[in-house]
Amino acid sequence: MKKLFIVLLSILFPSIVFSQNENKKEKDSLYIEAVENKLHPDKVLHAEPLYIDLIRDLGARKGEKEWNVGFELKDNNTFDSYNGFVEYEWAVIDRLGLEIEVPFTFYSPNNSGATIPKNAIDGLKLATQYSFYVSEKNKTTLAIAYLNEFELPSFSDYGKSKAIIGNIYNPFFVAAKRWGNNFHTLLYTGPVIEHEFENNHIETTWQINTNFHYMIPGTSNFIGIELNKEIHNGAFDMVIRPQMRVGIIDNLLIGIVTGIPISKENERFSTFLRLIYEPKGIH
Repeated sequence: MKKLFIVLLSILFPSIVFSQNENKKEKDSLYIEAVENKLHPDKVLHAEPLYIDLIRDLGARKGEKEWNVGFELKDNNTFDSYNGFVEYEWAVIDRLGLEIEVPFTFYSPNNSGATIPKNAIDGLKLATQYSFYVSEKNKTTLAIAYLNEFELPSFSDYGKSKAIIGNIYNPFFVAAKRWGNNFHTLLYTGPVIEHEFENNHIETTWQINTNFHYMIPGTSNFIGIELNKEIHNGAFDMVIRPQMRVGIIDNLLIGIVTGIPISKENERFSTFLRLIYEPKGIH
């Protein structure tokens, strides 16, 4: 019905329909031009995931920087967890980004007899990411990255255990492509290797995160979905995360994410919010 209406409009008022389409294309072109061709080196505009985000924009330019504050409410079977973090990321040179993040978690039982984990500042995360291939012609960016997390003891164990109780090693690969002006795909994959110092135990989980987004014409707003997949000890698990990002003012955005696990054995639904602030400067 909508298509028929547009066809009739185009027959009766061809100049109006043509003008609307041209305005939409012009908005897209102007926004992409502002990101990609405003400065050098080359940079491709990509919609990046909100839940498992990147270290810095793909193809980042020296001087770019960003603050992130996040909060997640997760409903587990026997307790609720409240996760949060503060994160700062910046590009020290063209295409090389660095990040420092401090995550924390608090727990609340769902019933009086539940045993819950201990509240803690989970660790200190340090990460770097380098975009080794950036092609505006092909609208494609490839990057390699590494994230290292020093695991910290719970609040109640301060003074009773080592200052650092473990380490998480996470090298990963990123491939992103924009299709036309508005559709975006991204792959983020690599092993997460957890090393517990007390018993020298090591476990490896493989992450395969695929992302699909549609960016609203002429804006940095988008809607999309993250498919966060894990393979651990031969078992496969996935959480589906529909999401949207909305600009509040020019350099302040909010991301809203819902988590829907395909298996509710341990984890149920979750809600995640990310506040993104980009100080004015190079983009």
